[in-house]
Amino acid sequence: MWLRQAEGRGGQTWPQVSEMPLPQKKRWESMAKGLVLGALFTSFLLLLYSYAVPPLYTGLASTRTPEGAAPCSPAPSEPEAPTLANGSAGGCQPRRDIVFMKTHKTASSTLLNILFRFGQKHGLKFAFPNGRNDFDYPAFFARSLVQDYRPGACFNIICNHMRFHYDEVRGLVAPNATFITVLRDPARLFESSFHYFGSVVPFTWKLSGRDKLAEFLQDPDRYYDPRGYNAHYLRNLLFFDLGYDSDLDPGSPQVQEHILEVERRFHLVLLQEYFDESLVLLKDLLCWGLEDVLYFKLNARRASAVPRLSGELYRRATAWNVLDARLYRHFNASFWRKVEAFGRERMAREVAALRRANERMRRICIDGGHAVDAAAIQDSAMQPWQPLGAKSILGYNLKKSIGQRHAQLCRRMLTPEIQYLMDLGVNLWITKLWKFIRDFLRW
Repeated sequence: MWLRQAEGRGGQTWPQVSEMPLPQKKRWESMAKGLVLGALFTSFLLLLYSYAVPPLYTGLASTRTPEGAAPCSPAPSEPEAPTLANGSAGGCQPRRDIVFMKTHKTASSTLLNILFRFGQKHGLKFAFPNGRNDFDYPAFFARSLVQDYRPGACFNIICNHMRFHYDEVRGLVAPNATFITVLRDPARLFESSFHYFGSVVPFTWKLSGRDKLAEFLQDPDRYYDPRGYNAHYLRNLLFFDLGYDSDLDPGSPQVQEHILEVERRFHLVLLQEYFDESLVLLKDLLCWGLEDVLYFKLNARRASAVPRLSGELYRRATAWNVLDARLYRHFNASFWRKVEAFGRERMAREVAALRRANERMRRICIDGGHAVDAAAIQDSAMQPWQPLGAKSILGYNLKKSIGQRHAQLCRRMLTPEIQYLMDLGVNLWITKLWKFIRDFLRW
């Protein structure tokens, strides 16, 4: 405050407040405006967060579609001409009604691309999320979350991330729909999930060592909080994604009951470690052609971005994810029974054919012939989504001169998930806004 003496009646003087100097006044006004804008922006982010991130422990009852909602009622369609089954003497029709339970960190983005291409090629109807690229994960799936959902609506393909709710999903597809999912060695999955999602799991912020993963596995109960934000990413993630309690007592009979329930509900459980063999079994199950299951590895990280688990840490990671370990052991055994039924020699021939075809497409489509770091990707349409605080996900550069016969297929095979969803007309306003904020803040 600035004072000066002012003369009044009778020669008396009294202090008078003068105006603040102009530069200082402007500075205070600027600070006030900044505080107001900051408060408004923070309020907006909190509002967006409350909409975009549903409560983790939402019960099944609160996420279900209202009882009056009619299940899928498929209209009769013209019978398709039978095509030869893959390598068999009989005929079969390609299956077009598919539910893919997309698990995390299991090469599921690569399989998603295969389904996008097949559905786009045949004009099939996808059940897509509304506003973002998942169905309000980690809340349970509900039919009402589907973009433009109407009671009784039927869809051919459901394939985006969700927390599985069988009854709700079943109500969207034809009775003969094929259900598939993919699993991965739980220790390797935990390693990948820890490095990809760890920065958004607050209890990991307590870890101070250089190797946070090793520090966590030395005494996970010291840090893990099952009620913590995003805690599900760091224990039994497969069990969680499939809709079960990821903190269930390993000695509970429910564990085996849930595993057998997955076996009853899913026609094929693929394994990430044997991805080519899995695709051969999938191709045979769906009666698809070889071109339908061609792929490039998408959403992969730099080899240097994640250290491999040592023997002791691998054992600790497996023990920490014991529910997933039991699930994986069960379906690893059933997978190889399916391979035996398919025929080992036949499997070897078809895997070799798939790899030759993939190698041919690599030479046709990919500039330089291999994946590159994010900074080296020239076309923003080929830029994959990156984890917070890192640019560890690899992508591709499309060759500039590709023949007309392969140009469309090459682009589709190389397009990352978010861009492909936009190409398919999905409303991703929340995802786009989050990307804008991340780019602005350089996260």
